[in-house]
Amino acid sequence: MESIMIERIKKIAPQEIEAESFRIIEKELGAHDFTPPTFAVVRRVIHATGDFSFAETLSLHPDAIKAGIAAVRAGKNILTDVNMAASGVSKNLLAQWGGKVICGVSDPKVAELAKAKKITRSEAAIMQYLDKNVGIVAIGNAPTALLKVMELVDEQPALRPDLVVGVVVGFVNAEESKDILLQKAYPFITCRGRKGGTPVAVAIVNAMLRLAGER
Repeated sequence: MESIMIERIKKIAPQEIEAESFRIIEKELGAHDFTPPTFAVVRRVIHATGDFSFAETLSLHPDAIKAGIAAVRAGKNILTDVNMAASGVSKNLLAQWGGKVICGVSDPKVAELAKAKKITRSEAAIMQYLDKNVGIVAIGNAPTALLKVMELVDEQPALRPDLVVGVVVGFVNAEESKDILLQKAYPFITCRGRKGGTPVAVAIVNAMLRLAGER
């Protein structure tokens, strides 16, 4: 059995792995109606998760990609809900435009605010950092953070980022918070149902960074 499995292993140069992965995704997904920019996002999410169901569940506001690219090119920052997301965003691609990745969950002031208000740190971090020249908010883990983004934008429209990526995962308020995002008039990218997660949020942001670099 082991020898059979070894025979199935492909010999491929490291720099060719992503291109080969994309080729496999395109072949297995087959015909679709995505525009090239939208497909670039969908393909990278499938690549990050190995889950073709995202081709059906990802939902993009008509202006989402245009807004995300504009935010990146304008040198605006990207605000994430967890450190894992901040670590996964391609900082080299973002830095060439002047933007930074921000995640405030480890900030002592955020911890104090969360304790005082009896809320999650991710929620408190949104409250503290949404006004820091944020162009894209990427939420993949904490429904409380996504709900707080929408609440603050409703109350203070000037705080609205160019693009809200809300792809939270889980069983408590994940699907419900994304359903609310689906009703918003401003640019968003989300996914229906319980699936989602930080890898999905990171994949979407990194797709935006690569699209921003295209001319």
